[in-house]
Amino acid sequence: MSAYVLGLHDIDETRLPLVGGKGANLGELSAIRGVRVPRGFCVTTDAYEQVVERDASVSALIGGLTGLRADDRAGIAAACARLRAAVEGLTVPDEIRRDIERNLGDMGGADVACAVRSSATAEDLPSSSFAGQQDTYLNVRGAEAVIDSVRRCWASLFTDRAVAYRIQNGFDHRAVRLSVVVQQMVFPEASGILFTADPVSANRTVVSIDAGFGLGEAFVSGLVNADNYRVRAGRIIDRKIAAQTKELRALPSGGTEELPVEPARQNAQKLGDEQILLLERLGREIEAHFGRPQDIEWALYDGAFHILQSRPITTLYPVPPAHDGKNHVYVSYGHRQMMTDAFAPLGLSFFSLLHDKLGRTAGAVAGNRFYKDVSAELTSVWARPATLKSLDQVDVLMANALRAVLRRKEFAAGLARGKTSMLDFGEGGVLPIVRHYLRLAREDDPGVVPDLIARTEATVERLRSEIAGKSGDELFACIIDDHDVLAELTFDPRSVAAAFLGIQSVNWVNKHMEAWLGEKNAADAIAQSADHNVVAAMGLDLLDVADAVREHPDVLRYLETARCDTFYEGLAACAGGAAVGDAVRGYLDTYGMHCAGDIDLTRTRWSEDPTLLVPLVLSDIRNFPPGERRRKAEQGRAEAERAMNDLLARLRELPGGAGKARRAARKMSLIRHFIGYREYSKHALLLRYEIYKRALMKEAAGLVARGVVKEPEDVYFLSIEEFRKVVNTGELDYSVITRRREEHETYQRLTPPRVITSEGEVISGAYEPGALPEGALAGIAVSSGVVEGRARVIHSMAEADLEDGDILVTVFTDPSWSPLFVSVKGVVMEVGGVMTHGAVVAREYGLPAVVGVEDATRRIKDGQRIRVNGAEGYVEIL
Repeated sequence: MSAYVLGLHDIDETRLPLVGGKGANLGELSAIRGVRVPRGFCVTTDAYEQVVERDASVSALIGGLTGLRADDRAGIAAACARLRAAVEGLTVPDEIRRDIERNLGDMGGADVACAVRSSATAEDLPSSSFAGQQDTYLNVRGAEAVIDSVRRCWASLFTDRAVAYRIQNGFDHRAVRLSVVVQQMVFPEASGILFTADPVSANRTVVSIDAGFGLGEAFVSGLVNADNYRVRAGRIIDRKIAAQTKELRALPSGGTEELPVEPARQNAQKLGDEQILLLERLGREIEAHFGRPQDIEWALYDGAFHILQSRPITTLYPVPPAHDGKNHVYVSYGHRQMMTDAFAPLGLSFFSLLHDKLGRTAGAVAGNRFYKDVSAELTSVWARPATLKSLDQVDVLMANALRAVLRRKEFAAGLARGKTSMLDFGEGGVLPIVRHYLRLAREDDPGVVPDLIARTEATVERLRSEIAGKSGDELFACIIDDHDVLAELTFDPRSVAAAFLGIQSVNWVNKHMEAWLGEKNAADAIAQSADHNVVAAMGLDLLDVADAVREHPDVLRYLETARCDTFYEGLAACAGGAAVGDAVRGYLDTYGMHCAGDIDLTRTRWSEDPTLLVPLVLSDIRNFPPGERRRKAEQGRAEAERAMNDLLARLRELPGGAGKARRAARKMSLIRHFIGYREYSKHALLLRYEIYKRALMKEAAGLVARGVVKEPEDVYFLSIEEFRKVVNTGELDYSVITRRREEHETYQRLTPPRVITSEGEVISGAYEPGALPEGALAGIAVSSGVVEGRARVIHSMAEADLEDGDILVTVFTDPSWSPLFVSVKGVVMEVGGVMTHGAVVAREYGLPAVVGVEDATRRIKDGQRIRVNGAEGYVEIL
């Protein structure tokens, strides 16, 4: 055995640093009984280091890649051309040449036909595929030609596409090394790719096979179309036969050539049914060995299947665990909570703790996100329609996806049954809520919501007092015990009834005004500037901060470059900085517990980094005159008053109009008094989260001082109980932090499905066919009105460079985005429903809004002029 060359039989997954992902996988495949893998060897990364990295001129050129941007195509092309030329001109030392020649002899002689493939250390891994980034050379004959191909493979580490990919994905160019796989060439009658999970639907029970005549490179490169066969449990469930007029064949002298397929074979099925089923069985054996779905390259030669490669399918979303053999359906909590990002483990454990205290399961965790199993609801005669109706209010695409599941009779018949959680309202059940609901509706007391808020905030002050000075085990006990108070507040029947009363009053007004007057979404206008809406107030109150800043030019200039760690010190050094500091602190005292993705405790709160608010403040100064907060609030109240008076006047003119107007006026009053409270429960949770986090980060700083962790944020990758144990013992296996951080980054890159089954299939919910203008993007109407303007496609608040009249286009919003709504005149979101935060705030501010527009941030380009129809639920690109 040599440091520079390893035979496939000497390789397993532990050799990955030496042979790269492709080489390690081939070594593993060679050890599976019954799997044929062409003989071969790997030229190791030690050889790459010896020849390439130790060359001073090449090393300098690699260093020159630092600082290039992924979109700087000209700069990348020039730098890569210099690098490839330098690498291809390097001399391969005699020791490495002799090792390659010796292994070629073991394969059948120096003139044996070879396939020479690149194998990078960041390639074919569970977390990243890097597929196709480096080069492959087929039908290479002779030691000199093989050695030259090895050198060219090394150089292909610096193709334009490979370098751009690494820049885009944050990989250090020096951290990726290259091994080269040399295998005996197979000259197949047919070849192709086998996926052990359907790459379209992600169904883990379906195998998908692509097959074509000749070498597989022909259809991988798009030269020809391939047959596709879909197989499930030994049964071919679908086949598509492609006409093939050309194929790629190996030349006896080396290299490949494109040849015509004779007419008799052009429309033939490439594999027989028995061969298809044999290939499925092989795929399942390989999948079982690696323990996850695989993307497998195969070749049919001399009547037998040869496996050329197997790599993990990196794009599949993890399946929530189920162990009962039944069918299950899971819906995303994140899409309902407007937080589709992956949680850090500490955030996961806090979310689970809350649900444990509520007596509920937080659901299954997949991809560091929560999913709820709704199988019990879908199999219940009474819970099924209630679940679908509820989801129609939150995310109609999710509801439609569940309807699609129910139409699959065979799958639906196998759904797991169980107890539904729909009536889980804590001790006493639903009856106390009903009694309070009826009383609140009858009395319509405007003092109820302020009283509920005051009671909650009194418990927050008690928590602040109790937690002060606590540390170590006493602190963790205090936080966990406080979740009992949080559970009690969550299940308080008067509070639940008050929130439900506002929502039901909106639904009543919308339903009856459309039926009686033909007026759609009438409650939208009535809800403007409603009482006690903390989320709407958050955006308006920031206008007062903007007014404080605009009076002081020095502060305005300072904010353009302000940094988190010196924010208040820098502010104090400016003329007028003290007054602005007071305004900022006052705002953060009230709203500083908010941030993007705030239900994950680990996310950075505004109070932790005030610079997160700077783009919003500057936008408000740019777009509005002084005093805008008061004007907007008064305008909203006036418009709500006008809308109510107009509707009631029109009702009185109808037959029986006096009675209808009395009932409507009652419901409108309830909207004004109660709809704002719907947004308070989450704010109340965040008040506590801010207190918890401040105390916990002091503990994390202590762990840094003790040398247990490297930085305070390391504790984000522990559960709350693990964190507690580390604080008590001072002991931690730091590899746990490293592994979970890498997993989290991988999960963050995945797109979470709204609905996924226990088979791994992602179910999409289509909209019902409707009469939309040609080319319009369908969505859900959540806030009335029609508006035209410039689309600003924004993925995070840090990107918020808005001008008056812009239309916000984003994936989703949570309450922390409310200040942005002040500066726009329309909203388009990919996620959401009638009663989600963004919709509620849009109605509060009187902004036309459409949500549930699939892929809106990709289909609408930043800067395009668009029209948003918030009454009919669609967006037009003008």
